[in-house]
Amino acid sequence: MALHQPSRRAFLISGVATAGVAISAGGSGLVIPARAEGLAPTPSMRGGANNYIPGAPIVERIGGGGFWMSGTVRRSGDGAPLKGVRIQIWAHTTEGYERDPHSHGATLTDAEGVFQLEMPQIVPAFGQPHGHLAYDGDLDGNAFETVFLRPVMPSASDTSLSAHFVLQPA
Repeated sequence: MALHQPSRRAFLISGVATAGVAISAGGSGLVIPARAEGLAPTPSMRGGANNYIPGAPIVERIGGGGFWMSGTVRRSGDGAPLKGVRIQIWAHTTEGYERDPHSHGATLTDAEGVFQLEMPQIVPAFGQPHGHLAYDGDLDGNAFETVFLRPVMPSASDTSLSAHFVLQPA
């Protein structure tokens, strides 16, 4: 009689649903404790704060547009969407450099925690087409830890880039 061998996916799904369960990673013998607290916060990325300008204004669009930066913002732990979060965006584009004030702008998340901002086409800087994003403000008096992201685009011809934040209360 053959024993039923659950798939790794089924094991992971059932294990994550139960707090305190240890998950084994393949045959390596590595045991990873399940996270009872839920969604982990996004760590800041090295190089993400390059050319950051505190207090960049909230804008409808940066420059002439044509490229879309978008993403989501959620609270660590329960993953609830965060409305009204200020996200600053800047990049090296067809209209300016990362350090130029006119290449910076901020936007707010909607009720679903979604943000989007149109800006000029991002072009490679230091060999990589990339954007910079930062959560850098309080939300209705509730402070979260500052997070800087520097996502790299797969191709310089892409016309959009997305980044997702999971914020941890400060």
